Amino acid sequence: QVQLVESGGGSVQAGGSLRLSCAASGYTYSVYSMGWFRRAPGKEREGVAAINTYGSTIYASSVKGRFTISKENANVYLQMNSLKPEDTAMYYCAAGPALTLWDANYNYWGQGTQVTVSS
Repeated sequence: QVQLVESGGGSVQAGGSLRLSCAASGYTYSVYSMGWFRRAPGKEREGVAAINTYGSTIYASSVKGRFTISKENANVYLQMNSLKPEDTAMYYCAAGPALTLWDANYNYWGQGTQVTVSS
């Protein structure tokens, strides 16, 4: 089992920045990829960014150039710059066996942290 705990969410004005953190514990040696996903009210969950054990990354087109995913040991981070109101969502950290933004690939999920961007 892998446990994931997100932190760092909050409220910010458009153009601002936030840094999300995800602390992983348990059988983290079995994790190949960690990703960030988000779900806005009334919308489907979508993949935002993911990183694998080699440091390879992928991003959704909507956040490319504004968000940066990184990792250190068993923890993963999401630096979010130039935030827009449409970035408002609950953000989730997830762990899985492949580098993808397809949420069905991920086995373990955190509880989420709320990000609210006001205009």
